[in-house]
Amino acid sequence: MQLEYEIIYSNRQSLQISVERDKSVIVRAPKGTSLATIESALEKKKLWIYEKTKHPQKYKEGRKERAYISGTSILYLGKEYKLDFVNEDFEGVRFDGGFYLSKSHAQLAEHYLKEWFLEEAKRIIAPKAELNARTLGVSYNQILISNLKFRWGSCTPKNNLNYNWRLIKAPISVIDYVIVHELTHLLEPNHTKRFWAIISVQLPHYLKAKEWLKCNGSLLEVL
Repeated sequence: MQLEYEIIYSNRQSLQISVERDKSVIVRAPKGTSLATIESALEKKKLWIYEKTKHPQKYKEGRKERAYISGTSILYLGKEYKLDFVNEDFEGVRFDGGFYLSKSHAQLAEHYLKEWFLEEAKRIIAPKAELNARTLGVSYNQILISNLKFRWGSCTPKNNLNYNWRLIKAPISVIDYVIVHELTHLLEPNHTKRFWAIISVQLPHYLKAKEWLKCNGSLLEVL
């Protein structure tokens, strides 16, 4: 079966192959890279690509939908908190050991929760990325917290750092791992031994965080 893939050419210095969370294969290559070179690289990583695209946890078909009622459990920073609808009339979400929404705005529960999570992600993730960038001694263009469709994070050829707002549901150790992972790409574009060595120095227990995301990533998709 022929492998389908997309090639993105840029001013990068090395070739990188990634499998997105929708199972698409992306090849990021320096301008002028021959098709033969790209196909040779793909052939060498054929088994890795197969294992990635067949992963049962990471590649779910679509996001889960849910109904929001009092007592619903909502994940935030790796812990479950209960949702409660109260009689008081107010807009948005209140968080105090649990999530509180007004009964009068119950139909907007998903919208309000997403809005709240996005602001929390900006409040927590961006400063952490800035701090880790200083520790690593790297510079970036800007940090964006957005609704990434198929990734937890990315580092673009223009040195923009993108993070998925859904990460705010994961434990802090997992958030730190994704932040450092993308920052390390500013030093090493590919997932080489040097890449993982840099991460291990910054986060000695990163493998636990990596495994958590691999096994529980689908939980972050709910909402």
